[in-house]
Amino acid sequence: MADNQDQARAQEENPLLAARPPATDPITYLTIVEYNLSEENLPVLHQVLQDAELTSTIGWDLIHLLLPLLPSSEECLQDIAAKGNPRECILKVTEALRLLEFEEPQQTDDEEEEDAEESGQKLRSAAIEVGQSSTSPGFPPTILPPLPVLKFEILLDLLATLHRRVKTKYPSRFLSTSLQAALVAFNKATTHIDELTLSAIKFVKTLSGTKRPHLPPRRSSGNLLRTRTNQSEPDPEAQSETPNDHEATLVSRLLQSFVTHILEDYVLSLTSDEDVPGLSWSSRLMEKYEPQRIPKKPKYRKYADRFAEDEDLTGRSAILGQVVALTQDLGLRTEDLVRTVLDAETEKRGIPGTEDEPPASAEDIPLSRTGSLLLLTARIVKQELYASAQSDDLSSTSIFPEHATVLSNFVGALGPQTVGLEPEALLDAILALGLVALDKNSVGEPKDDESFAQYLQTISLISANTPSPSLRGHAHYLTTTVLRSHPHDLVRLTFIRDTLEHCPYENLKASAVSWLKGETLEANAPQTQAQNDDGETNIFATPVALSTVAPYLWPDLSDHYTSLDTDIAEAWMQFRQELGFYVAALNFYYLLLQAEFLHDALGIKQLQLSQYIDPLKKVAARFQEELKEGGGKLEVEGEGLEQAKADVGLLEKVIEWVEGAGRKA
Repeated sequence: MADNQDQARAQEENPLLAARPPATDPITYLTIVEYNLSEENLPVLHQVLQDAELTSTIGWDLIHLLLPLLPSSEECLQDIAAKGNPRECILKVTEALRLLEFEEPQQTDDEEEEDAEESGQKLRSAAIEVGQSSTSPGFPPTILPPLPVLKFEILLDLLATLHRRVKTKYPSRFLSTSLQAALVAFNKATTHIDELTLSAIKFVKTLSGTKRPHLPPRRSSGNLLRTRTNQSEPDPEAQSETPNDHEATLVSRLLQSFVTHILEDYVLSLTSDEDVPGLSWSSRLMEKYEPQRIPKKPKYRKYADRFAEDEDLTGRSAILGQVVALTQDLGLRTEDLVRTVLDAETEKRGIPGTEDEPPASAEDIPLSRTGSLLLLTARIVKQELYASAQSDDLSSTSIFPEHATVLSNFVGALGPQTVGLEPEALLDAILALGLVALDKNSVGEPKDDESFAQYLQTISLISANTPSPSLRGHAHYLTTTVLRSHPHDLVRLTFIRDTLEHCPYENLKASAVSWLKGETLEANAPQTQAQNDDGETNIFATPVALSTVAPYLWPDLSDHYTSLDTDIAEAWMQFRQELGFYVAALNFYYLLLQAEFLHDALGIKQLQLSQYIDPLKKVAARFQEELKEGGGKLEVEGEGLEQAKADVGLLEKVIEWVEGAGRKA
């Protein structure tokens, strides 16, 4: 009995209890709370915050004090969300979101050790709170995310509670502020994007009343700590007028816009060391459309299998699936996405750190253009890959004009030199749309030859510049197929010649050789009628095509390597860049020499390539000599030395084949 009395007396002497109004006024009491706030006092503060009137008066001023004490302070924050003045609390929570920083300040080694020990103690305490004890484990230990991530998750939880409490004629005005603040915080994050995205999805679901279950966290996290025992108090400033249909439309559009911006940031954040750009839609589509192209290498794993089996990739698909389902629940129509994606006007971006005025109409609320593209692609690819997918009335996309417009809007925005350097996840989505159009034979009609060439140039530059090998292959396939689709042989030849003449990328010029080879063999195949639709002879079945491209395919190299004697290292660098194109051009010439049925039709014997082959043979021999001496002058060493010898040796071998075939021709 005496112990209970002593405990009660000690509790009453706690300043957080003893100083409660009316013993002090609210402002003085707030100062006392701030001065005495600690993790040990949080249970007492939780008791104090059950006083709805007091919490309504001071709760909003406690939010910034409690956030650094997470996860221990979450219960008190939930008290404030349920009983504090909701309008004032929304302002404080959005302010905290805007000030949220995910980058940790630089610390000394001693500070890092102290923080690690302190974090370990907090994690052990948190684990015990959710059922873990030292002798009888309940749940597996909870792994909490970093404090800024935990803050973001809980701040959105608080906002969900607060917005449901506010009763106003114009809820869009409050929601607009909150969503902008959440995006500001989300945009700053560079790690834990999965967890942050799931929190944002859960937030929208809660606000919209969506009944779908939330996706469980991908790893045990602070979510386990969260319980909802508070009974929310009514809005003390509630308005009697309910929102009209116009307001309901505004709220819906705000949520739709928010989700498209979250999707943009999430998908563009996805990186991989194993050539998995974004969701690898292009690769998975090609595995379905062109299974014969799947590499037959030992231990090669199809992208479909990787996305079905690898935890990280199944997680990507699960999160994307949640977003796609949520946008359908929010009523975001595919035609709205198409309209946004095809809008040629530059997307308007807000100034970082500023807040837009609340929208007056749904038209004032823009969807993210990139997010819309990703969402549109996700909906289309879902129906292409999964037989069980619900069939939506998706508008058909043709290469011309829709896919060409997509390229114009999303690729090379900063100039031709940036084409193919866009985020790989974005390029994957763009190429996927083109592959779907090709599979459906929806090429359409280009406006003119210039727009046709512009489309091919952009796609081919992607194939030359993107670091992703899989995307380079899909872009090459798309370029080749669309090029071959044009009915006029002269247009096709013009594009091939322009690529050989003007393109600065040797790997793309090597692709042009493969296009020329395909056109030549098809036009001259014995079973082919070498005529166009208008009855004229196909230009690739005459000497004109080769004579047109010959100056750029097999140029005069007599004066090409002028720096060979003055700066051999520089000449070597130039040679290595051009080597692939040389091999491709010589292989094509070797094919022409070997195929006797082409000699008369194409005037092969009239081709004089000594000005190309002789200098190339000479320079290759010079480099091989240097490589055999160790490659010092060429600045080649280690493993690169043997590879360089092999590369130059391949060129020399092809030259030998060409010379042998030439003597027989």
